[in-house]
Amino acid sequence: MSRKPWDLDFTAEPEEVGALRRLMRLHLGVWGLQEVTDAAQLCLSELVSNIITHVGAGTPATLAVSMNGVHLRIEVHDPDTRALPTLLDANVESESGRGMALIDAVAARWGVQLRLDRKVTWCELATGLTSPNGHVEGLGVLRAEAMLELCAAKSPRLFGAGRLGRAVAEEAVITAITDFLHWLRAHGCDVEDVLDRAQSRHDAELSGPVDGLSRRPSA
Repeated sequence: MSRKPWDLDFTAEPEEVGALRRLMRLHLGVWGLQEVTDAAQLCLSELVSNIITHVGAGTPATLAVSMNGVHLRIEVHDPDTRALPTLLDANVESESGRGMALIDAVAARWGVQLRLDRKVTWCELATGLTSPNGHVEGLGVLRAEAMLELCAAKSPRLFGAGRLGRAVAEEAVITAITDFLHWLRAHGCDVEDVLDRAQSRHDAELSGPVDGLSRRPSA
């Protein structure tokens, strides 16, 4: 899967945060990274709120989202090179200083880069990807790959040595789905109903909440 970097200029206003969060969810859905959507939206909100609070509402800023290896990288650019985000030991009663602490809690790493005309505050989230262009190793994906590996073991000449080729794997998936449809019809099942239920379950799993967030110490 190709995950091309994207960026968006915006004005740091409280009312813009909701639209930016929705845009983030949309893009991560297209990228197949639904599992990190909640964490990404949280980090985005805190990064933008940090600009509003410490630089000023109405500040022109830029959101940039990309992949750094198997990590999702979120950057927020603003023109103030003096107001630097810091990680404070904010307790639960603090009214401020908790933004970067929240980011530090969910991100694998974060930092600040100073450039001539702006600063870049960034964070990176672990995605569960096995490769930059790969997919998240969810339970359903693992079960499907186990079935494909079983097919490969039974027909080594068809699949060849090493990892399954994408085209061959797709054909194997289509064949397996077709066989299941024949089985359902032979046993008097409503094929269309089963397909609708499978699609609904698939969509629900993609939009479900994050079960947990792994974290590595900040670099």
